[in-house]
Amino acid sequence: MLRPICVFLALLAGSGCSSLQPWVKPYERGQLADPIMAFDRDPIATKYLMHVYEAREAARGAEGGAGGGCGCG
Repeated sequence: MLRPICVFLALLAGSGCSSLQPWVKPYERGQLADPIMAFDRDPIATKYLMHVYEAREAARGAEGGAGGGCGCG
């Protein structure tokens, strides 16, 4: 008795995934690329600050990588 119920529930769950449609249509994706969706207001200034941090640490990727510029990390 339990086996047919499990099979029915598995088929029911499997049929729910068969008709997935994209939530964002291709013509709506341009709205997601809006500058207001960016993390930083001025990407040029952010890039410059990351360059300054890299120069200070004497290591590449100093904006969040582990270790310092001393070579001990």
